Amino acid sequence: MSFTSDEVNFLVYRYLQESGFVHAAYTFGLESHISQSNINGALVPPAALVNIIQKGLLYTEVEISVGEDGTERSIESLSLIDAVMPNVISNQQQQQQDQQQNSNNNNSNQQHQHQRPVVKTEIQTANGDDVSGSGSSGGTGNTTGGGVGCVAGSGSGGSGGSGVESMDVDSSVEIPVTKATILRGHESEVFICAWNPTTDLLASGSGDSTARIWNLSASDLPSPSDVGNSSLPGEKFICMFRMLRKRLFCDGTLLATGSYDGYARIWTNNGRQASTLGQHKGPIFALKWNKKGNYILSAGVDKTTIIWDASSGHSRQQFAFHTAPALDVDWQTNTSFASCSTDQCIHVCSLGQEKPIKSFKGHSNEVNAIKWDPQGNLLASCSDDMTLKIWSMRQDTCVHDLQAHNKEIYTIKWSPTGPGTNNPNMNLILASASFDSTVRLWDVEKGACIHTLTKHSEPVYSVAFSPDGKFLASGSFDKCVHIWSTQSGQLVHSYKGTGGIFEVCWNSRGDKVGASASDGSVFVLDLRK
Repeated sequence: MSFTSDEVNFLVYRYLQESGFVHAAYTFGLESHISQSNINGALVPPAALVNIIQKGLLYTEVEISVGEDGTERSIESLSLIDAVMPNVISNQQQQQQDQQQNSNNNNSNQQHQHQRPVVKTEIQTANGDDVSGSGSSGGTGNTTGGGVGCVAGSGSGGSGGSGVESMDVDSSVEIPVTKATILRGHESEVFICAWNPTTDLLASGSGDSTARIWNLSASDLPSPSDVGNSSLPGEKFICMFRMLRKRLFCDGTLLATGSYDGYARIWTNNGRQASTLGQHKGPIFALKWNKKGNYILSAGVDKTTIIWDASSGHSRQQFAFHTAPALDVDWQTNTSFASCSTDQCIHVCSLGQEKPIKSFKGHSNEVNAIKWDPQGNLLASCSDDMTLKIWSMRQDTCVHDLQAHNKEIYTIKWSPTGPGTNNPNMNLILASASFDSTVRLWDVEKGACIHTLTKHSEPVYSVAFSPDGKFLASGSFDKCVHIWSTQSGQLVHSYKGTGGIFEVCWNSRGDKVGASASDGSVFVLDLRK
């Protein structure tokens, strides 16, 4: 067996990504030159580093517990730190040898006293039958199931599972494979996908340095239009969750992509590059069109945000108010916007203004995402401090400080409901997705959680409301896309893909859900009956 430093570095890099340490992964990837390795990330399964460590820990336990004569003794489970400390290992081995010697002495005494040799060891099962064996009832032997439980680090056999509770989903809600279209072509993780607002064109962006446009309007299997490199050639694995944001032009004719090479690019639907936007000094974390479609807003690791003229590709204004990388931006109007950062601050800025028109402080850790409500009155923010806050331009402190998640909150979305929307008779709802594997729906007016959606078993990276606001799609690293009723909180549809889900999105009619995954796949779920 052999392995290289590149292989170790890649597994560490993937572990950081999957654990939500986005910026640490990015920095580690640069310093260890991950992009220069020839490892195909699409072929590496999730949790690869943890799995190989678990197997190594199991081997170490077996090494200690099995004596020189092949007999097995029960031992206390080793922690990972114990397993790499020579003194702990030698002490455990010495204890096993002492126990074995004492056991041999006792057996010798018993044999001498009773004048009766031991021919075999017998294990008595619960129903009284005798089963021949060579060790105690806790041995690994040729059993099935128990060994698997030990590999998962549960410390006890018999379950045969991985230590993660299986997803309890009613078979009646499972989406059949005939309703799923799998789109293959990307060679690495697909971090983002977005629908054209007027047609069934789906855009996807990947760590393989390409963005693709898929035509889902035809009945046959779609083929992609490759819109070219969205980052430097050969830099395959450095794109992060926020580094490949794309939003389709409001009339559906243009696509914008942003990448870690510091450039944003505008493409036509047929894959032709229309313009290049280059002023950021480093990766672009977020990129969004305004509603009018004449400006594009970007945020980058260089701590700045920029408003771009979409027709000319020139910068209209660069805002340098953050003291750390800017992570997300969201338009309030066609000329004003909010931005958030790892500096824990939120700034509201306007084109032509040299200073922020409002600043919000209150989070105690980096702010991952911000979203204005449909009318632009309330601003929601979520953070690694595990809180969700609601802000108003009318006051300096937050309107609501919502605390219910017990891990980092990665993203948030407002429902397309309430006054000023196409669904004015429905209440406004805010959804939050967390690394605690749950999604929560909030009544913002009351500042209360109305539903907690708990079917996922891994971090949830994306949520999206259907255009009518009646359903919510959620995507998790458990490979599942769930569709929920926003009124009852019940699970109505479910589909399990082949990789961890980074993004989910609805088409304009609300009858298809697109999703992008860690294994390089993109898939579309047809929800029509």
